[in-house]
Amino acid sequence: MIQVATVVAEALEAGRAVVALESTVLTHGLPRPRNLELGRALERVVREHGAIPATIGVLDGALVVGIDAAQMERLAAGPAAKASPWNLAALVAAGRDAGTTVATTLHAAAAAGIRAFATGGIGGVHPEPFDESADLAALARYPVVTVCAGAKSVLNVPATIERLETAGVPVLGWRSDRLAGFHVPLTDLPLAARVESAAEVARAFEAHRRLGLPGGVLVSHPVDDGLDPTDLARWLEQARADVKALGVRGKDLTPALLAALAERSRGATVDVNVRLLEANARLAADVAVALTAPHAEGTP
Repeated sequence: MIQVATVVAEALEAGRAVVALESTVLTHGLPRPRNLELGRALERVVREHGAIPATIGVLDGALVVGIDAAQMERLAAGPAAKASPWNLAALVAAGRDAGTTVATTLHAAAAAGIRAFATGGIGGVHPEPFDESADLAALARYPVVTVCAGAKSVLNVPATIERLETAGVPVLGWRSDRLAGFHVPLTDLPLAARVESAAEVARAFEAHRRLGLPGGVLVSHPVDDGLDPTDLARWLEQARADVKALGVRGKDLTPALLAALAERSRGATVDVNVRLLEANARLAADVAVALTAPHAEGTP
């Protein structure tokens, strides 16, 4: 039920660098036609930095690792569900199309043998009690380096970092001692480790694996030219009020909040999201290349 595209399988067999990309950006992240433009741009960025892109999606009930151009257009045009580990089997059994979340993309990437993944912001702990993303468990389970811009701005970010620490997920600050802030460059949350190069990320990941530690490594990559924190705080307060008035809860909460935030910011949050996704794809490609270098398999 997991189909690996020939170009991806051949690259992995030859020991070349491959970067996994999620597809919810196509199905739920942006309006048409910007979603398709971004999907193509992310793959182009990965190629330009020496790696093979593997956008992952569900088509006709198959989990496809490395969708082709026509499949990307199909997911971007919709309709498509959102595939998370809790509903993936049902979507596959029903022969559905779906975009893959961070958690599902990590599952597919690990199954295929891909070791680098680029996303925007990870899911985490919501302000509402008992609402936590499946991304946290996936990061702790699958041996993949995930490059992100921190946790999504709508989350309880301190609690999210605590959960990652409890789960044993190393969070590496890219040229920073503080966690990236998704729409803003940095938060005030300190990180235990920082890295200055893709080679350092690769060595940390390989050390993590050789120590027998489970799961992957998260790279916190601050966005350049992010939003003003005061503006973001005001828009976020307004967005929360908007969503609360609509009574949205559960799995629909994050997309509803992000949509309300985009509306309140007049598209500013979407523009930042596009920039950080492209930047993360570049860094993930550099990490993937470093992971294929001889030093990545040696002693750090």
